[in-house]
Order: sequence, then C-alpha cells, then structure tokens
Amino acid sequence: MSNPRETVRLTQVQDYRFDVHFSDGIPVLQADEPPPLGQGQGPSPVQLLASAVGNCLSASLLFAWRKYRQDPGSIACDVTAEVGRNAEGRLRVLGLQATLTMGVPGDTLEHLERVLASFEDFCTVTQSVKAGIPVSVSVFDAHGAQLK
Repeated sequence: MSNPRETVRLTQVQDYRFDVHFSDGIPVLQADEPPPLGQGQGPSPVQLLASAVGNCLSASLLFAWRKYRQDPGSIACDVTAEVGRNAEGRLRVLGLQATLTMGVPGDTLEHLERVLASFEDFCTVTQSVKAGIPVSVSVFDAHGAQLK
C-alpha cells in the first residue's frame, strides 16, 4: 500500500442510506441498514466489515501463492458475521468465520504448508480486526478437502 492513510467520505442520501466516496476513479458505493431501520438499498456496515476481511484474506492468499509462482485457481471466500448482544445488551459483531476455497486441488501446489501457515499474518484488515473481534479462517481446495 503506497499511502499510509486512507480516507473515505460518507454522505447521507436518505434516512440510514449513505453514499460512500473513495479516492478518485473509484465508483461511489451506497450503504444502507437493513429493515426496519433502513431499506436495504446497499450493503450494511456489518456486510462491509465482512467483505473487507474476506477481500483482504483472499488477496493475501493469492499474494502468498504468487510469491512461489503457484496458481491457486480462482479463489472464493465466504465470510459469516455472528451478530449478537454484548453484556450491556447492545448489538455487536461477536465473531467472523471466513472460508476460502481455492480453484485447484491442494496437492497440485508446492509450499502448501508454508503458505497456509503464513498468509493470514500479511492480511492488514484481518489482523487489525482480530484485535477486537475473533476471526476464524478455514481453507479448502477444489475437491472440498479442508487444508486449514
């Protein structure tokens, strides 16, 4: 990342719907709370958090494979956010479960153990989120075998 600071600007469109403005050239994203607060016209803040974790993990896994000149095929990632109430009764993200699936069988890749042991350490977003929210990560290959 070339810029050590990232800024986004949110502007209210209506009720709980906001336009999220990124840097020049990146399309505006509309975020919204689900009903009954909002209209569900865009991803919710919880979905945005989950997508940030999933995107960062996927990119870190891909980077780790490319470092060894390996092709993991198309990577897919599902992230489930558990939302519940804390001790004070307020809604919080209690945990995130990320499941990454590679597009090739694991036995076709070299350095499998090394990549799986280290790729999470280079994920800026996930490691930052883990400081306050438990995040579990699983990795599967194209045949459905659990590798991590």
